[in-house]
Amino acid sequence: MLLGRHDYSVGMITVGMKMVGDGGEAGGGNDTPERQETAPRTGHAFGGEHLQRVLTWRTAVNSAAYLLPHLAPGLTLVDVRSGPGTVALDLARRVAPGAVLGVDPSAVAVEQATGLAAAGGVHNARFTVGDVHALPVADASVDIVHAHQVLQHLDAPVAALQEIGRILKPGGILAARDADYGAVAWYPKLPGLARWLQVYRAVHEFTGGDPDAGRAVKAWARQAGFDIVTASASVWCFSSAVEREWWGESWAARTIDAEFTTVAIESGAARLCDLHEISDAWHRWAADPDGWFAVPHGEIIAVRPP
Repeated sequence: MLLGRHDYSVGMITVGMKMVGDGGEAGGGNDTPERQETAPRTGHAFGGEHLQRVLTWRTAVNSAAYLLPHLAPGLTLVDVRSGPGTVALDLARRVAPGAVLGVDPSAVAVEQATGLAAAGGVHNARFTVGDVHALPVADASVDIVHAHQVLQHLDAPVAALQEIGRILKPGGILAARDADYGAVAWYPKLPGLARWLQVYRAVHEFTGGDPDAGRAVKAWARQAGFDIVTASASVWCFSSAVEREWWGESWAARTIDAEFTTVAIESGAARLCDLHEISDAWHRWAADPDGWFAVPHGEIIAVRPP
């Protein structure tokens, strides 16, 4: 039950703080018919501090290139699950003097992003703690909402997209991009990386997400009421020595991170010895000059109906 709403401004974005009472939780429930029931997600199982290292690599160019032609000075933008803020700040520079609001469930990420904005002198971006299923933003108040690698982690992606539609102005743009782990490819064909993919998919599904979200993003947007949806695809590719070191060593660490390990063992996806073998395989892949890894992504530009 919605108990109240308080509006305030961040730059030119009016922010409405929603409060949910009676134990209710906005946007709950699995709204993808073909997905099996999964355990509720209670924490971040995907790598803790090592995940933050991955997130800080992301920029507007390598993670939101499909959105860039739609940006213009003066537009307002909300970045949902903005993490450490690297992409949001890149976008803020491109829409200045328009305001950008980053929303993330982690207070630690919000603090990191706020510090990064201050250090970079980006004054048109602000960050706040919030939930994608109950965004703290007023109705029909934003030109663009950006969601990168968000929908794959949600048990109710269509509900989240409906909430995004609520805050968009008529004619406003939703830009969403998600990986598709059902189509990743690598070389050499190390058995340890094949085992990694099995475990990662199992953990992802156990925590309520969909590791194949990239292929479903267009359909989810249409289910959420977006009639005009332009879909495309792009790939992250890691092959050079620097790229292999960054991607491979990040995954080697994430695989044996305490949070990932806990969920992998709890879900029955792997034993501790399995995880260490997977981590060793990532080390070997990163050190191999023939190493190559590709992660395909589905991405959409969807327009809110008038």
